[in-house]
Amino acid sequence: MKSFLSRLVGRLDIDSGNTRVGLVTYSSNLGTRINLDAHSSAAGLQSAIALLGYSGGGTNTHLALAHVRNTMLTSAAGDRSNVPNVVVVLTDGNSNNDTATRVCIKVTKRFLLRFLRAIRHDIQDLMLCYV
Repeated sequence: MKSFLSRLVGRLDIDSGNTRVGLVTYSSNLGTRINLDAHSSAAGLQSAIALLGYSGGGTNTHLALAHVRNTMLTSAAGDRSNVPNVVVVLTDGNSNNDTATRVCIKVTKRFLLRFLRAIRHDIQDLMLCYV
């Protein structure tokens, strides 16, 4: 998964300032958090991704989505109101609480959810949420 993220980040226009990337890891609880304004270069973000660890446990997707919506997509965390947001959720399995995940998505009505099957063997689901 880290390899996939690193390659994805390498294709984004981060160095020019046109694209900002934030990251939150999650399992039973929220883990590493990188705000949108934390890295101004693809190389810096790729270095941070390389240091990520894997914490086993549950798959509480609803907690991650709520954190992104309420904390990361704010001006204090580097969000720009004049730029569309794209939230990509990579998960190793189904949410532990499918109902809460669906409610979390519906709460704002800003999410358009698409499930895509990733080709790579280490990623089961890729959800693109446009906000």
